[in-house]
Amino acid sequence: MKFLFLGDVVGRSGRDAVAERLPGIIERYGFDFVVVNGENASHGRGLTEPHFNGIRDAGADIVTLGDHAFDQRDTLSYIERETTLLRPINMPGGTPGRGAMFVEGRNGHRVLVINALGRVFMGPVDDPFRAVEAAVSACPLGEQADAIIVDFHTEATSEIQGMGFFLDGKVSLVVGTHTHIPTADHRILRGGTALMADAGMCGDFDSIIGVEADEPLNRFLTGIPNGRFTPAEGEATLCGIAVETDPRTGLARKALPVRIGGVLGQAEPDFG
Repeated sequence: MKFLFLGDVVGRSGRDAVAERLPGIIERYGFDFVVVNGENASHGRGLTEPHFNGIRDAGADIVTLGDHAFDQRDTLSYIERETTLLRPINMPGGTPGRGAMFVEGRNGHRVLVINALGRVFMGPVDDPFRAVEAAVSACPLGEQADAIIVDFHTEATSEIQGMGFFLDGKVSLVVGTHTHIPTADHRILRGGTALMADAGMCGDFDSIIGVEADEPLNRFLTGIPNGRFTPAEGEATLCGIAVETDPRTGLARKALPVRIGGVLGQAEPDFG
């Protein structure tokens, strides 16, 4: 099967790019399944229900979140009923929503998607490694699942790489989100798991990680806030990773970077 993972959608620019381009990308490259991280889609922080619905309508089978999961208050009111919206699996017990979901893709493939939150340079949460391990053990790749996708939302690329090696041979893809900068380390590990330290963002790169540069630059120079962060609204680049799996094992056969539109160098997922 072929699946696509897109990094953090940031603000209106990212939402518009997903709505306009994702349906055509799915059709052109024949993706069986799509995961989109939407945790910055609403004004740069969190995800409102209308914006969640917009990402789903564009073709996302699952939408994942991260450390801003509940920054929009209405998320608390709709996350329980939306089975295709995931918050990090290792949030404290009693947190609304779910961190893993087993769903059927558009061509009948069975896919387990897991969302986890890192601990390095992040707020205190439960152990992501053991939480993800338990979810994978309950739905093994090549048995119940045709593919397993892990969105690991964290600051440290070393922690993401650690998760990749921890799960090598047990999942199809481990991909990092949160930093908004696409890394060039996409690869397939020895055991057959695709790994990319950060998928990047779906947002305007004529910015500082998706927000207008003036206020972040002011804070770097003075250390004093002078206003709110405002998402940049120029043309977005859709960033992520595309993976083709072995139909027998569910492990990765190809892992390709995706950068479409905007100011970054382009990389389309031509599987050949």
